Amino acid sequence: MTPASPLSDDQIERYARHIMLKEVGGRGQERLLASSVLVVGAGGLGSPLLLYLAAAGVGRIGVIDHDSVDLSNLQRQVIHDGASVGRPKVESAAARIAALTPDVRVEAHAERLTPANVLGLVSRYDVVADGSDNFATRFLLNDACFFAGKTLVSAAMLRFDAQLSVFKAHLGEPHPCYRCIFREPPPPGTIPSCSEGGVLGALPGAMGSLQAIEVLKELLGIGESLSGRLLLVAALETSFRTVRVRRDPGCPLCGGDPVYRDLSHHLPPQGQAAHG
Repeated sequence: MTPASPLSDDQIERYARHIMLKEVGGRGQERLLASSVLVVGAGGLGSPLLLYLAAAGVGRIGVIDHDSVDLSNLQRQVIHDGASVGRPKVESAAARIAALTPDVRVEAHAERLTPANVLGLVSRYDVVADGSDNFATRFLLNDACFFAGKTLVSAAMLRFDAQLSVFKAHLGEPHPCYRCIFREPPPPGTIPSCSEGGVLGALPGAMGSLQAIEVLKELLGIGESLSGRLLLVAALETSFRTVRVRRDPGCPLCGGDPVYRDLSHHLPPQGQAAHG
């Protein structure tokens, strides 16, 4: 986190509703402006997440996504519009944020997240937010954030259901990592992606907004962290249920006798090409 600077008159007016909160105040707003977040994915979850982090005044936001805007994205990816179709998502997202606020610097990474670049990326930011849509990226991010000592705010959804948690196992007991709950990725083809199974368009809006709340709480050091708890959302029943999750002593990443000591387990077997 970069050193905080005093708020300008324009910033005092822009962030007045934050400043009047005793849990935030001027010092907290200065801290947000000096903070940085990496958002993985500029899609359904990333759209509200990026907009609310920018509106909140998080000073430096990185966004990584290798995809371009498609017409089918506009049902839920509200940071983009019809004029953005065909444009790289990170460029479209950066332009929208620039129109929203002059206080935020966007670092656009128009590339795929891989074992080769992930540690270098996550190490540059204070908090990482996972808005990806596949298990390979979720597990890669979890492992990289553990090794880099970074807090991970992770959400996932399919059809009408979603989940959200915060992972900071690098801090030790009692904090679990993603693998403490889901040990390994499911076999390919067993769980459909949103593009295969569909998703209610407003659901990523709700979950991305909840993600933004958890990111802001972590940056400000306020409230009760979602670490050690998993929020389960069922949109058709309008139910929100929180379950406790414990650190797994046998976890291959953060357990007492870890199997994974670097990211080599994410590399394809020798002689086999990686698939994107």
